[in-house]
Amino acid sequence: MPADPHGDPFESRLSAALHQAGDGFDSPRTGLATAGAVRGRRMQLHRRATLAGGAAGIALVGVGGALLVPWDDTAGTPTPSSVAATATATGPGASYSADDMVRTLRKLLPEGKFSRSDARGTDGKQPPLAVGVFDDGKGVGSISVGLGRIPGRPAPSGAVMPCPTGGQTGLDSCRTELLPDGSAVTVYQGYEYPDRRADTKAWGADLVTPAGHHVSVVEWNAAAEKGKPVTRPEPPLSPARLKELAAASEWRRIIDALPEEKAPATPSASSARPAEMAGWLILRKLALLLPKKLERVSNGSQETGFGYFVVDDGKGESLVQVNVQPDMSDVAGELFGSGSETLADGTRVAVRQEPGEKGGAGVVQWTVDTLRKDGMRVVVSAFNTSEQHRAATRAEPALTVEQLRAVALSPRWVSGQD
Repeated sequence: MPADPHGDPFESRLSAALHQAGDGFDSPRTGLATAGAVRGRRMQLHRRATLAGGAAGIALVGVGGALLVPWDDTAGTPTPSSVAATATATGPGASYSADDMVRTLRKLLPEGKFSRSDARGTDGKQPPLAVGVFDDGKGVGSISVGLGRIPGRPAPSGAVMPCPTGGQTGLDSCRTELLPDGSAVTVYQGYEYPDRRADTKAWGADLVTPAGHHVSVVEWNAAAEKGKPVTRPEPPLSPARLKELAAASEWRRIIDALPEEKAPATPSASSARPAEMAGWLILRKLALLLPKKLERVSNGSQETGFGYFVVDDGKGESLVQVNVQPDMSDVAGELFGSGSETLADGTRVAVRQEPGEKGGAGVVQWTVDTLRKDGMRVVVSAFNTSEQHRAATRAEPALTVEQLRAVALSPRWVSGQD
């Protein structure tokens, strides 16, 4: 999907990444990370939906940090696939191959031809995946389905990908609703690139069940996410079809077969690394740490590791973003040079004030990068624009360096407070 309008902090898809080929899910938003990514150690950002023109994260979090539950169901209640209604979970004793994933996707698609591009089953190190090219006779389009599990019994409304808030979201449509079984699903219609430099559209559905099943479906109106010409005006599946495909219980049966160690909250996260902080939690913590006088214009997050607010102090909109990475002590030497400082508790701090990296005219980026003794890295950046690839809209970011420092060093990041 889109190249993140808000920038790519530890630049590698997110883009937040809309696709699930590779090491894990990818979702629409090409770059949500802040300057200073370390080679080989950047976190795999989940690409799942188009937030502010790029991909989004995972949680229905509103301005001020309050959880928003999508009770408004004026558009009607979705009807899950009839095939899905009769399926039953088989449990962790079962095993599903890459071919099973492809067969299931073919079965659930409408009439047409599906050609496999990539697939994974439940027996590998990475979560199940099925990617291919679908042709309904009106032009080919790429379709991707990725599966995972969110540990415990999450509140679906707080774990599903959120729709962005604010006026300029970069999306043509986005809606989150609750299904009769208690699942929450977000269906969005956006673009692979937020600046519309190509006509490639990226539409998707992100679903979370009360049992923690996580299904992400993404489709494009081209044979691939990038690098292929547009072949039809819109992707093959309508929003209603996307919702139906994500809700099919066949996917839940496959997810139930995943061993716990192969079904982390973040499918792309390594089991050898400390758990990454959920995007919705980062967004809530950031909401509580921002100066109260700032108006919160819009916000968004990725499934793990990243959250942002666009704020306004009355002098223009300003993007503020936070990245949280665990277990980064081994690269401290690369991140913190001679200009950095070490606090009494061992926390390393580096401050940078530099031009923006996304091409926006006159954009500046102020960053406070911190690394605690336990290896947790918190990076907070602010910009003098609401979107990095667009021109500056104010002289300086809305937060001062001292305010950014206070946010980055807050004990809230390492405490149980949310």
